[in-house]
Amino acid sequence: MSVLSAAPLTTPPCSSPSNREVLVRVEGVSKKFCRNLKKSLWYGVRDVASELNPFRRNTEPCKLPDATGLRTSTAESSLRDGEFWANQNLSFELRRGECLGLIGHNGAGKTTLLKMLNGLIKPDTGRIEMRGRVGALIALGAGFNPILTGRENIYVNGSILGLSTRDIEDKMDEIIDFAEIRDFIDSPVQSYSSGMAVRLGFSIAVKTEPDVLLLDEVLAVGDPAFQAKCFNTLSEFRKRGTAFILVSHNMHQISRYATSVLYLKKGGVRYLGSPEEGIRQFLNDMEGGEQAAQGECDWSRVHGSGKVVFTSGCFMDRSGQPIVEIKAGEGFILEIGFRRASQETVDPILDVAVRDNEGVFFRGSSAASPMKFGSLPEFGKFRVEFEAMPANTGALEFSFCLLDGDTAEVMDWKSNLRLKVERSPAFIGRTVLPVHWKMIESLER
Repeated sequence: MSVLSAAPLTTPPCSSPSNREVLVRVEGVSKKFCRNLKKSLWYGVRDVASELNPFRRNTEPCKLPDATGLRTSTAESSLRDGEFWANQNLSFELRRGECLGLIGHNGAGKTTLLKMLNGLIKPDTGRIEMRGRVGALIALGAGFNPILTGRENIYVNGSILGLSTRDIEDKMDEIIDFAEIRDFIDSPVQSYSSGMAVRLGFSIAVKTEPDVLLLDEVLAVGDPAFQAKCFNTLSEFRKRGTAFILVSHNMHQISRYATSVLYLKKGGVRYLGSPEEGIRQFLNDMEGGEQAAQGECDWSRVHGSGKVVFTSGCFMDRSGQPIVEIKAGEGFILEIGFRRASQETVDPILDVAVRDNEGVFFRGSSAASPMKFGSLPEFGKFRVEFEAMPANTGALEFSFCLLDGDTAEVMDWKSNLRLKVERSPAFIGRTVLPVHWKMIESLER
């Protein structure tokens, strides 16, 4: 179990990274939960009774506070019926002025780790050391009593962080002004919008001048102006030597602010190191997982009336050679084979949709083109030429549908035709756009 020291450390940040003080040290930390509520309560009672038993067998007893004022503990543990590891064998260090980007899929154990770092829950195995005052914004409205006013919640949260009443009163105006909610500060928090609650929570966290700041995806709720102010504040804190752990699904934020990345997968460490490599592995795993879950295009099944059936699909370069991968921003040709039933079909409409790992990237229809297909032969191919595909993602999924031009009857609908994309290292977002950067001197003052 980690216990945070009440007073912040005053050691100034050092210029040399190797000499900067370690503020967060995690060694072999694991945490388990039980899926069944009744079993979880029973296990909890047994664990408490075991800890209170002075004659229990414990090969690594709890350590008393050392000279730094820290308490640490270790314990042996194994899974019981219905239990699972939310975090398993996590180890890392964070020094002054550093920012650790914590990434992973939903359910990977990110929030559980932050709660252990903040002392809300204790690890089942391993050791956590936290130095200095810790500020945390782990969940929207966490730590707020909805019945109390914003001002009263400032007193409560400040006291939890170890501030005296005088200290809180000295910082009260700064907190209120930073949160930009002075007109509502004496209203119950339950009447606040989500953005107001985030602003108040972040303001309390930063105005208490923490040595370590834990942020869990909460800045995504604020408006752009407040987000900019928050990140500028983080930049100032970083210069002073504050350490950050930032949880976000926004890879742009992670790449810009994190000095290192911890990628969690199923509760364990998938990668720990440079942000670029961590983000690359995370996106590759995400796209590979989606591809495995969705499977491949099934040409044997007809999804529609069957008057015209898609029989094949492939991608080609501009010279007509088959390809399975393009570079981000390159053009290509999508060729779709079809077979017409005996009934004549004239001027159908072809719809094409393209998805990346974040959703629909493109949707277009031949109805928007002045070109008409005319009367379809018994066998033929549709060709869709993309002059450029600016998607900056690992893979694209294509689906296409053929409709009757008059009645919009669906004749066939296929999906899961995939094309690999080689990302451009010069871009972080989901698109690659041709841009030119320049600076000109203005004569205006």
